[in-house]
Amino acid sequence: MIEIERKELCCGCSACVQRCPKHCISLSEDEEGFCYPIVNKDVCINCRLCEKVCPVLHQYKPQNPQIAYAAMNPNEHVRMNSSSGGIFTMLAEHVINDNGVVFGASFDSEWNVRHEAIMSMDELYKQRGSKYVQSDIGQTYLQAEKSLRNGSHVLFSGTPCQIAGLKSFLKKDYANLLTVDFICHGVPSPGVWKWYVDTQIAAFKAAHGGSTVLNSSLNISSLLKDVKFRDKTDGWRKYRFVLTFVEASAEGKKSSVLSSLKDDNGYMVAFLNDICLRPSCYNCPFKSGKSSSDITIADFWGISKFDIGMDDDKGTSLVFVNSKQGELALNCVHAKMSKVDVKAALQSNKSWNEAAKKHELHDKFFKKYRKHHSDFERFVNDLVHTNSLPKRVLRKLLRMIGLTQLPV
Repeated sequence: MIEIERKELCCGCSACVQRCPKHCISLSEDEEGFCYPIVNKDVCINCRLCEKVCPVLHQYKPQNPQIAYAAMNPNEHVRMNSSSGGIFTMLAEHVINDNGVVFGASFDSEWNVRHEAIMSMDELYKQRGSKYVQSDIGQTYLQAEKSLRNGSHVLFSGTPCQIAGLKSFLKKDYANLLTVDFICHGVPSPGVWKWYVDTQIAAFKAAHGGSTVLNSSLNISSLLKDVKFRDKTDGWRKYRFVLTFVEASAEGKKSSVLSSLKDDNGYMVAFLNDICLRPSCYNCPFKSGKSSSDITIADFWGISKFDIGMDDDKGTSLVFVNSKQGELALNCVHAKMSKVDVKAALQSNKSWNEAAKKHELHDKFFKKYRKHHSDFERFVNDLVHTNSLPKRVLRKLLRMIGLTQLPV
């Protein structure tokens, strides 16, 4: 049976939970807000199916991409609302047009991130855009398997570990399955995300008449209207983290936007500096194409060195084709594409084969997390000392000359 002796060896994909024939495995949240499988030994029949579908115990071999492209969705509205070039949407549209099913990460009504199945173009917006939180897979491996067995065209998108988990869960190849992952920086804790959202909502209520009957009656789902981890209003490179709230008053409801550059937002600082990632992310076993996905998508940050005509600062995707199935799928969409050298593209995206490095403040962050400080932004700023005047000035100067964030 599955027993987690070292947390860095569990990626939280939940393949074991969904494959168990006795339903005796459940996920339990730990002190860092991540979930791990727990086995009810009184019910377990020791069939070891849970071990057989574990992608960490049974890893795929590394695979280099076959082809690489710089790519853009010609629909500018879709591209501006996507994290990079909007290619996932085009692949998903093709599957839905074929009466297929698309599985991917969406926000639920409480702004938790969960995988879900969609079969309508009207729902695609929910899976568009990055969500820097580990997604709850739920029962979507089982749902995808059922759809595949019924002959439906299935697109399953997720992190490399989630795709590896699906492939290990299925234990066979399907001609009607397209798997799409992305070059992953690492996944932050869902518990930390909930903590952040709760503190932002509390702060908004306090600053906008939270004591009034109108505002106090609004719950999380009605008060927080939208979340964008990568708002590109000021450009793809200078993306902003944006929360949109609904403010209630006697005159009615109006939107109020909380917007900050990634370097000035506490949650993004903790994420981008590898402070709040899952333990397995620091020794990720799915780098170098070991997810066995058909297509890998990423931001093409170095695009200006490859093809200046594909760089308008509105978002360009780097698309790695890893299989014949992936090549066939990409050929079915009418994206604006430019072929690039695979080796050079890999060199400009080191996260493809390099895991995140655990930050020295990681343990201190999670020790404080367990006490749930009431002001997340202040907590992170105090922790990493980014609120000191010299660093604020230096970070501003770096942004002015177009360099990346100041390491904490």
